[in-house]
Amino acid sequence: MAGVKGEIEDGIDTNLHSRQLPVYGFEAMRRMLASDVLVIGLKGLGVEIAKNIILAGVRSVTLWDCDLVQPSDLSSQFYATENDVGVVSRAQASVRQLAALNQYVAVKAADTPLDATFLSAFKVIVSTNNTSLERLRMLSGLARSQAEHVRLIVADTFGVLGTVACDFGDQFVMHDPDGEEPVSCIVTSISNDELGTVAVHEDKKHGLQTGDFVRFSEVTGATQLNLTAEPFEIKVTGPFTFSIGDTSKLGRYRGGGIVTQVKVPQPVRFTPLPESVASPRLADTLFDPSRALQLHTLWQALVAFRTAHAAALPRPANEADVAEVQSLAAAIADEFNARGSDYGKIELDPALIRRLATAASGDLSPMAAFIGGVAAQEVLKATSGKFTPLQQWYHFDAADCLPDSPLDPDDLLPSGSRYDGQVAVFGRRMQQQLGDLRYFLVGAGALGCEYLKNFAMMGVAAGERGQLTLTDMDTIEKSNLSRQFLFRNSDIGKLKSLAAAAAARSMNSGLRLKPLQTRVGSDTEETFSDEFWESIDGVVNALDNVVARRYIDQRCVFFCKPLIDAGTLGTKGNVQVVKPHATESYSDSQDPPEKSIQMCTLKNFPNAIEHTLQWARDSFEEFFKVGPENTNAYLTKPDFLQSLQSQNTGVRLQTVQSVHANLVGQRCASLLDCVNWAVQQFQRLFFETPSQLLYTFPPDATTDNGAPFWSGPKRAPKPIAFDAADPLHLDFVASAANLRAQTFGLPNGVRDAAYFVKSASKITLPVFKPKTGVKIQTDESKPLDTADDDDKAYNDLVKALPAAGKVIFRLTDIDFEKDDDTNFHIDFIAAASNLRARNYGIPEADRHKSKVIAGKITPAIATTTAMVTGLACLELYKLVQNKPVSAHLNAFANLALPFIGFSEPIAPAKRKWGSKQWTSWDRLELDGDLTLGEFIHGLKKKYQIEVESVIYPPQTALLMFHTKKDERQRRMQTKLRELIETIAKAKLPAGRKYVHLEVAVEDDDEGNSVEVPKVVWKMRA
Repeated sequence: MAGVKGEIEDGIDTNLHSRQLPVYGFEAMRRMLASDVLVIGLKGLGVEIAKNIILAGVRSVTLWDCDLVQPSDLSSQFYATENDVGVVSRAQASVRQLAALNQYVAVKAADTPLDATFLSAFKVIVSTNNTSLERLRMLSGLARSQAEHVRLIVADTFGVLGTVACDFGDQFVMHDPDGEEPVSCIVTSISNDELGTVAVHEDKKHGLQTGDFVRFSEVTGATQLNLTAEPFEIKVTGPFTFSIGDTSKLGRYRGGGIVTQVKVPQPVRFTPLPESVASPRLADTLFDPSRALQLHTLWQALVAFRTAHAAALPRPANEADVAEVQSLAAAIADEFNARGSDYGKIELDPALIRRLATAASGDLSPMAAFIGGVAAQEVLKATSGKFTPLQQWYHFDAADCLPDSPLDPDDLLPSGSRYDGQVAVFGRRMQQQLGDLRYFLVGAGALGCEYLKNFAMMGVAAGERGQLTLTDMDTIEKSNLSRQFLFRNSDIGKLKSLAAAAAARSMNSGLRLKPLQTRVGSDTEETFSDEFWESIDGVVNALDNVVARRYIDQRCVFFCKPLIDAGTLGTKGNVQVVKPHATESYSDSQDPPEKSIQMCTLKNFPNAIEHTLQWARDSFEEFFKVGPENTNAYLTKPDFLQSLQSQNTGVRLQTVQSVHANLVGQRCASLLDCVNWAVQQFQRLFFETPSQLLYTFPPDATTDNGAPFWSGPKRAPKPIAFDAADPLHLDFVASAANLRAQTFGLPNGVRDAAYFVKSASKITLPVFKPKTGVKIQTDESKPLDTADDDDKAYNDLVKALPAAGKVIFRLTDIDFEKDDDTNFHIDFIAAASNLRARNYGIPEADRHKSKVIAGKITPAIATTTAMVTGLACLELYKLVQNKPVSAHLNAFANLALPFIGFSEPIAPAKRKWGSKQWTSWDRLELDGDLTLGEFIHGLKKKYQIEVESVIYPPQTALLMFHTKKDERQRRMQTKLRELIETIAKAKLPAGRKYVHLEVAVEDDDEGNSVEVPKVVWKMRA
């Protein structure tokens, strides 16, 4: 019954993985938790992969790397320290920290020989940064020799070149190619012919693709469609139609029906990796297959060089080493071209090969993060069968990050510094530039933790001038731990910014980090003052709040600061770089608004579980939040009833109904009273309301044009009589009664099922008698006129209310909290939603799905977070070098498919002002302690504009075109500061240097309105 379930469900800690479960689901996660993974190579890339799969949750992860930690490892290996250098192996340096990430995953370091006995124990083997072709052949042979093929993944980074390759054998089964929720639509017609054309209701496009599979239910007439054992493969014929093949032998369709997409398991076969080296299948070659071929060739050349030089890579800017790599690449290309390929011939770009080979010995944290995110997702696909696996080689290069001019070879040589792996790519001068950065990181959640790790490895703000300001006002919760990897169980309840800062400093003690706990917004501009914004070099957003992101974006535009913004949604991620005067800002484009559910649908005509869950969520607010708040307002505010007069009659009536129920009709003095209330609510919501609806619109009702009323999206309900023996009924009563008791300050938290069965069984419910003349809205565009009836009911209830002064108790209003499984909130919503779904014949949702939808949980996983922050930090390299906008890349990715795409940032929109062009980055500025008149005359003199009105945002008018002459003259002679503070009645913050004023400008000579850049008054230096 409600409230008795613990955190562990089907062997999965649902609190820990509450943001991950919506991505993978229970079935896939159970397969993951039954999998053992071996990670070979624990440099930065290996530890990144291990971190991501441990956070996701597999049964065990074994670490294999017997090499001692080297100084150059510290530029990306975030769990190795200076004290580990030359003392312990990379695996031993990492094992303790990795094991602490997830208590449910067994993590150990091994030094066992890589032979058949050892390797056969694993479901997945990941080989990183040390793969020779000989080892690849050995691993592949052993993996494919097992009865159940061991899945093999190879991952490498060479400076700014990254590679992932997969071989899941010949027996791999993909259970779900994309992870999207199966499509479900209402059927409106099915043709009785050879095509079998199905049409769905026009309220939404079906969204299916040719080759998808579907099942039918609730079809009348052609009822055989409901009974088929195998799903139908479809061919799309239009946005609202598709064909299922010959239906001529079936009965004729008469009406009704739901069509639902079925995810059919599909076998996926792989070529053994040693064979595919020579004849590769390349991923992401849609835009430029020739570059992917070159990168594949270069990967082979670097592996051959590493094999020939005892695991050493080309030395930075060493001409002999680079020439050897070029020679190897040329020979490999010649062999490939001689064999022939569907991809055509390889045409090597000598400049590209040279640039990438020169930097190949580098070891960059952002590259490890990006490639590690991609590779770890492939591991999880291999263990779960969820999503489309990589077919079969993915190569990526960040050549745009490299310096545009050759560097002094001496500037690239190792010096025993922790940054040697990065210096080998960018040189010591840029390392100093990174150290001297003054950046603002907003957010210490999943993205923020990954950024801090990368910044620590890169040495961002680790120099004498540098400072990294971090702010986050939230505290750590258990659900954070599955992806916010800087936190541990012992950190729960602590402030994120402080815990994250401490963890980042443990990775790099030189990091100059200032953690704050202040929200960034218009109300905290004394903390984040104009001087603060002027002092920083740029901003990195690590937020999941669109409003906050837009505010920060506006500040970046105002102060001309670069901004890097990234976001994730399950397996999807994006990165946007915003560069002053060169790109559009974050706020210049936005996603379309989320489609809302019509009120008619919510109240009377639900047809999807999302509808019933939103209804249940609204009911929670009505019963336990808004109702108690209104009751307390009536008891404490003498003008409460008067304030309701501004509301429409329906809302006003609903408000007073809840107050009357709480004080008179359904006031509770014991838990038993609350049980009685809960049973009465069950009767009203799930029996009486649908019964009244069916009385008003019987099953055979028709519309004005003679069509069946109950058709299309309108589903006829079935009333449910209360039964204390039904577990779902009992869940509703128990959770509702406990929450009602909490609002009345009564003892609650009772979970004894026998108590609720006994108490509820004694309650006698009155016989329901439907009412005649009840008006029910059926069309959102045609509101009902019930004002007179509502007014009468309202006045009758007001007369029955007790005098406020005679009631001394207060109710407790409850704020909805989705992440506490002991508080009955989700128990109530899940039970209420599923009962309503049962009313309307809608498939019910389990508790976790109910929690995700009703709680509006944003799906989040560690792999996507690592991937996007890696790409974002590559953009930071470019910003530090002041690269042209053509070198920057916005990224859009979906690891489920997998798809990773890039585009050049969009230039800012240009507007015309007379003969001039301007963008949102431009401004008109005047300095000094000015009067309003001096300000207006100054704009005319400096910018040749005639100002008609001046507004202090958001809506304080300092001067309008219709201001009376005497008042205009007085204001023109008054200091701007005084005007603002007296008229707006708001004192300007002490740290304020700039004031944005909105001005209206006289039309031009042709009578056209003139739009000018933002106008700024700099009131002090």
